[in-house]
Amino acid sequence: MSAGTRQMERVFSHAADAGAKVVLVGDPQQLQAIEAGAAFRSIHERHGGVEISEVRRQHDGWQQDATRHLATGRTGLAIQAYDQRGMVHAAETREAARGELIERWERDRQASPGDTRIILTHTNDEVRELNEAARGRLRDAGELGMDVSISATRGERQFASGDRIMFLRNERGLGVKNGTLGTVEQVTPQRMAVRTDDGRSVAFDTKDYAHLDHGYAATIHKAQGMTVDRAHVLATPGMDSHGAYVAMSRHRDGLALHYGRDDFADQSKLVRTLSRERGKDMASDYKPERQFAERRGITFRERIVEIARQVPERAKSIFSGFRPRANRFEALPTEQVGLSDQRRAVERYARATADIGQMREQGLPVLPHQRDALDKAGKALDAIRPHGTADLASALQRQPSLASEAADGRSQGAIRAMQVEAEIRADPIQRSDRFVSDWQRLGQVRQAMQRDGDTKGAQRLTNRMSDMAKGLERDAQVESLLRSRTRELGIKTELGRDLARDLAASVTMERSRSIGMGL
Repeated sequence: MSAGTRQMERVFSHAADAGAKVVLVGDPQQLQAIEAGAAFRSIHERHGGVEISEVRRQHDGWQQDATRHLATGRTGLAIQAYDQRGMVHAAETREAARGELIERWERDRQASPGDTRIILTHTNDEVRELNEAARGRLRDAGELGMDVSISATRGERQFASGDRIMFLRNERGLGVKNGTLGTVEQVTPQRMAVRTDDGRSVAFDTKDYAHLDHGYAATIHKAQGMTVDRAHVLATPGMDSHGAYVAMSRHRDGLALHYGRDDFADQSKLVRTLSRERGKDMASDYKPERQFAERRGITFRERIVEIARQVPERAKSIFSGFRPRANRFEALPTEQVGLSDQRRAVERYARATADIGQMREQGLPVLPHQRDALDKAGKALDAIRPHGTADLASALQRQPSLASEAADGRSQGAIRAMQVEAEIRADPIQRSDRFVSDWQRLGQVRQAMQRDGDTKGAQRLTNRMSDMAKGLERDAQVESLLRSRTRELGIKTELGRDLARDLAASVTMERSRSIGMGL
């Protein structure tokens, strides 16, 4: 759903006056509203809703996974998946990429004439170029009738029988919507007959309806809600993660993503651009702006709450069989304002962490754009919550499963774990308890590795324990508390000696003894 804040308020106000129920359906990760605000996203975050997680459009499992990656901001993984299967194509220039796209489109069209297909790109200028190029292929193949000039709303256009056409405005009388595709059956300067892709015949006078254009290519905005068998995408620098999500998820069976190196020097630059988050915000997401708005009587969030409370209980029964994340409409306390920003920052950092973790699991090098994404995500999180990155990194290290959960949009567990880490960080007693617990656990695992002959694993833990000991030099409070717990740490030390140095020495001595025993 891409309605702006003012549009949404008008809908809710009319519904409230009429005693009607409004059901909102949408995806805040897809294309953003043209008007100001992100009303749908704001309502969903504050009041919850039913979520559909199953991907049904794509047929292959790996493509379904790629769509999930796109939906959760992991654009790089989606592009990597398509690239591994030969579906990402680079050319020296955008012009060359456009030519290669048309060549591939023509080959696919000849090989599978019964399939539906669309060419997608970001701007109307590129759409016009691609439409003319694709139409030229049909003209060369003798598949078009005689050209007829039509004064369309976008300018003079030549249409012929056999042409692909797109309707650009909703018209209930014709049964067409903005974005409906079809094939021209007959055309004169005054009248046109079209067979829509859903099998209906539509005829109209061009003086009454002239909101038409060729339908071989379309902007990504026009394609939202569209489903075809195959999609051909020309990537340009104006795209972002929202546009990439829509463009790369319109197909059932096949996708071809083209780009020019004059726009993107390499695939890493392509991923960086197509991963950009440019979601719209609400004034209520920012405390100073929220107060500014409320002083002027602008209280959209409270207005929605008020309207929602007026909905009769029987009107809510449609959701009785579902389990939404939140089932009450209530105003949030002032101190919770900004939690949505924190949640988004946590999920962004978790996605970056999960991407790097996946590369390491596969034995692959971490890519520069992945490191850059982690760094930027950490800075964004620290800007919202001081020490947030350190707390979250510690939480994810202790519970790796939280990274994938948060990356998929389920960030509650990660946020709770981050809060626990913050509490431990602020309390030297809890820090000392954790140190003892971790030290004992690592020591036991290391001894088991040594007994089993896993010298490399034991060395890794030795290094880790040495780092822990050295870390005490920067935490005088914990070192002081641990002086009374040396027995639990397995060392004997005299008061006044350097505990951090003693712990490091004990690890090294234990390692030397184990090597000697092995010899």
